[in-house]
Amino acid sequence: PIRIWMQFLQVSHVFLLINADDNTLHGPVFLQEPSSVIFPLDSEEKKVKLNCEVKGNPRPTVGWKLNGTNIDIGMDYRYSAVEGNLLINNPNKTQDSGTYQCVATNPFGRIVSREAKLQFAYLENFKTRTRSTVSVRQGQGMVLLCGPPPHSGELTYAWIFNEYPSFVHQDNRRFVSQETGNLYIAKVEASDVGNYTCVVTNTVTNSRVLGPPTPLILRNDGVMGEYEPKIEVQFPETVPSAKGTTVKLDHRYFFIFWFANPSLSAAGVTYFQDSLQTEDLGSFIHSFCIAAQPNWIQKISDAHAAIEESVFWECRASGRPKPSYRWLKDGEPLLPQGRVQIEQGSLTIANVSLSDAGMYQCVAENRHGIIFASAELSVIAVGPDFSKTLLKKLTLVKVGGEVIIECKPKASPRPTYSWKKGKDILRENERITVLDDGSLRIVNVTKADAGSYTCVATNHFGTASSTGSLVVKDPTRVMVSPFSMDVTVGESIVLPCQVSHDHSLDIMFTWSFNGHLIDFEKDGDHFERVGGDSAGDLMIRSIQLKHAGKYVCMVQTSVDKLSAAADLIVRGPPGPPEAVTIDEITDTTAQLSWRPGADNHSPITMYVVQARTPFSVGWQAVSTVPEVIDGRTFTATVVGLNPWVEYEFRVVAANLIGIGEPSRPSEKRRTEEALPEVTPANVSGGGGSKSELVITWETVPEELQNGGGFGYVVAFRPFGTVSWMQTVVASPDASRYVFRNETLPPFSPYEVKVGVYNNKGEGSFSPMTVVYSAEEEPTRAPTTVFARSLSASDVEISWAPPRENQHKGRIQGYEVRCWRHDEKEENAKKIRTVGNQTSTKVTNLRGNALYHLAVKAYNTAGTGPSSATVNVTTKKPPPSQPPGNIIWNSSDSKIILNWDQVKALDNESEVRGYKVLYRWNRQSSASVIETNKTSVELSLPFDEDYIIEIKPFSDGGDGSSSEQIRIPKISSKAGEWAISTIMISLTARSSL
Repeated sequence: PIRIWMQFLQVSHVFLLINADDNTLHGPVFLQEPSSVIFPLDSEEKKVKLNCEVKGNPRPTVGWKLNGTNIDIGMDYRYSAVEGNLLINNPNKTQDSGTYQCVATNPFGRIVSREAKLQFAYLENFKTRTRSTVSVRQGQGMVLLCGPPPHSGELTYAWIFNEYPSFVHQDNRRFVSQETGNLYIAKVEASDVGNYTCVVTNTVTNSRVLGPPTPLILRNDGVMGEYEPKIEVQFPETVPSAKGTTVKLDHRYFFIFWFANPSLSAAGVTYFQDSLQTEDLGSFIHSFCIAAQPNWIQKISDAHAAIEESVFWECRASGRPKPSYRWLKDGEPLLPQGRVQIEQGSLTIANVSLSDAGMYQCVAENRHGIIFASAELSVIAVGPDFSKTLLKKLTLVKVGGEVIIECKPKASPRPTYSWKKGKDILRENERITVLDDGSLRIVNVTKADAGSYTCVATNHFGTASSTGSLVVKDPTRVMVSPFSMDVTVGESIVLPCQVSHDHSLDIMFTWSFNGHLIDFEKDGDHFERVGGDSAGDLMIRSIQLKHAGKYVCMVQTSVDKLSAAADLIVRGPPGPPEAVTIDEITDTTAQLSWRPGADNHSPITMYVVQARTPFSVGWQAVSTVPEVIDGRTFTATVVGLNPWVEYEFRVVAANLIGIGEPSRPSEKRRTEEALPEVTPANVSGGGGSKSELVITWETVPEELQNGGGFGYVVAFRPFGTVSWMQTVVASPDASRYVFRNETLPPFSPYEVKVGVYNNKGEGSFSPMTVVYSAEEEPTRAPTTVFARSLSASDVEISWAPPRENQHKGRIQGYEVRCWRHDEKEENAKKIRTVGNQTSTKVTNLRGNALYHLAVKAYNTAGTGPSSATVNVTTKKPPPSQPPGNIIWNSSDSKIILNWDQVKALDNESEVRGYKVLYRWNRQSSASVIETNKTSVELSLPFDEDYIIEIKPFSDGGDGSSSEQIRIPKISSKAGEWAISTIMISLTARSSL
């Protein structure tokens, strides 16, 4: 009945199983599995609880097994089940000890839990008998055996020395094994003599028992005692451990090793008090194998399979020793037979049927433990269903084409298929085929194939059908294909692509370039689609080299797709030459070689070599041998280079279309050194201090120095003599040399020349020039100094040259110093004249002020003594008031001006007359008329605008000017009958 119910669920709830959630029907799953329990016999609780929690839909029933046999809870009043948990009242050591498993069952199957052991903890008393005396030699090791009584549960051990509470304290000489309870003493001493009692404690029941005392005495003979070490302890072959955990080995193993080898230091014991990791495995007296119980690496998970499909599960676990595997179905062993194949942790079920549905468990075990992994197998069985896989309502195809109408209903097991066209059964022939998956294939389609088609699917669980229509359209054909072209960079072309097509279908044109679709928005600067409904021509504007390649026009409708291709060759200037190399270099030449770059479909006709140095402005063309390098030559010698200069070269190619991009620069190489050839320019000098000959020149540029260690050779001699004096100036940046000698006559001519040298030797000298030695400053002062005031701001001073011989101090000019009486002489205003000039004007002085003036002669050596000081008082300032009440009249081509007389103030110079300044409005320079009256008559034409100013003048200079007066242009006709009189009143300016 359970199997029938399970089969019903598998068929009825197939879709719920596939889309599992909390409300979905499914098999049992453990949420909590029982754990092993150690129960103290003397516990007051008198009750044991084994936990088991499961889920499932429908809710599973829970049962229990003890040692593989089902527990009938109703047959023993001591057993009860509470929500799946097992309660044992008044547990009995004889009846209830063993291995328990929880069993969960619902209509989908059964699973069993992991094994949980129930053990009872107890500790019996030692058998009361007197223990024999242990005798041992002093300085040797010994062991006292505890021999614990019958027990269950973990024990701890201690030893009493003589009487309670004097316990043996462990140190580097004494050790209590917590595995056997034995007491080990190394190097027995006299203080160790006494009675020893083993104390055993059960950590579960907390009960404690004491063994009978064992006396320990010393012996003096040479006989080995019974309890002296003989290394007869049996070590365990394995120590169980889970991977990654810490393993502790009983210290007695190491203690016995030291204890049996008294030559070792007792301090070594402390090294064995630490835990060992799994990596510490090795040989130490005995080989220890760290064991591990199974641990899952890969579990199985729920599976869904349709009838006739196959299922494969694999589970893998780690452990030491390596685990073995077995499989359970619904809690019972699963054996390999027929369709079921088992190989270690893998399970294969071929050609699945409904009877295979259920709960499966993979069990991995070794002698240290056992683990379980569970999964549910759901077998799907359903009749054909087109609800989610209907045939296309409309399928389009072109005449002569091929069409496949898919038929993919949901069905399990797989159905058989048949087809109808309209109401008639469709028969297969050479054009019409029903494929293995049920799809209908028609080749060489004709118009007669159009119509409705129905797919009928049938299996053991039912029959279903679905209908669609096939529409046949005329094929698309390319009428004008793009054709291959050969173009030049910069041109624009159109690649045609024109078709005929069924006008009931939408058509789409796309273009690809070298296998990539053209993005007309992104690449709109060069590509544009032109043409109408049946044309998809491609325009390419301003073609570049990068546009060379294969262009494909692709045409697509809903029933067909076709394409046409063309190759575009683009001719352009050559690409850059490659691998420019300096093969050999001398002081003035460089041998170059290179490889040609792409000719871009136009043969290279010429190469040009360019060079660059740290001193050049960019790249410069250089002379080569051959002078013209043709397109078939890939070497050249560059000539005319400067020695000892770092050069790099590049090569540019040209063809009939143009000049290409330059190559990458070559490596940098310095030409070899050579004798210097260029001499310093503008050799001159002179000046300086007394007894000095100053020689100057322009430095030779670094690129013309021809080598390292560059410097100058300065040669000089008195004019008219034969022997040269020479000195070396080692700095290439030097531009001046000063020769000092107390006997050097002042302002004497010397013949001077400057040569050059470098590491290779000396070059030539510059042309000879004459340079004068430093001269002495003048020794006498000018005479006959006279000064007079010219105005309120200007004075004139004159003098006579000093009376002295010229060779005692050449005079280049004179320096005039002028300072006001209330100022200090060191702050004097200085004015210099040049040459033989013996008078000058001093300007911008203060009016009506006393000034002192003196004159000195000067030359390149400095100034001579000062002349006697002369005094002069500047004239009073000119009038500060401008002319006022200016009136002008015009008549008969004349302008008559009148104004008020200007009165000078007490501190101003008397007015001597007036200056009238007039100019055309569009002119910048003015004409001046002077008068000692307060009126003036101007004969001026009337066809211009005039600007007029009036100002007084006096001995102190010109006074303040009136405001500008604008006299407008007046027609000659108007001048015949009208006289215009305009009075302009000007506000007098306040005096300064």
